[in-house]
Amino acid sequence: MSDADLEEIRKGRLAQLQQQQQGGGSSGGGEDKKQQEAEARNSILSQILTPEAADRLGRIRLVKESRATDVENRLIMLARSQQLRSKVTEDQLKELLGAMAENEEKGGGGGGGRIVVNRRTDWDDDDDLLDL
Repeated sequence: MSDADLEEIRKGRLAQLQQQQQGGGSSGGGEDKKQQEAEARNSILSQILTPEAADRLGRIRLVKESRATDVENRLIMLARSQQLRSKVTEDQLKELLGAMAENEEKGGGGGGGRIVVNRRTDWDDDDDLLDL
């Protein structure tokens, strides 16, 4: 990502902030604010993702929205901290997903997807006879 791209993102965000300050008293402000935030996120993501990576992220959103949001947040954070040198490709997105999945498995939280079943070995079936 070049300095010109980052400057364009900053200018867009500054314009959004100025627009919010000027139109702060309108009704339905909460919905407008959420919509503007979504548009800002989409704008940033369209600038930092290749079309193939954006498509994959969209498919991830269909399956698990929370995972897609986590990935988007991570990408936006990387873009804002100027750690992205170019647009993120689909392969780079796969690597990021793999790294995030490994992080969750190592105790990063999020429920993971691992289920542990403890079976009782000394279970007695005699209680069923009392019902007869």
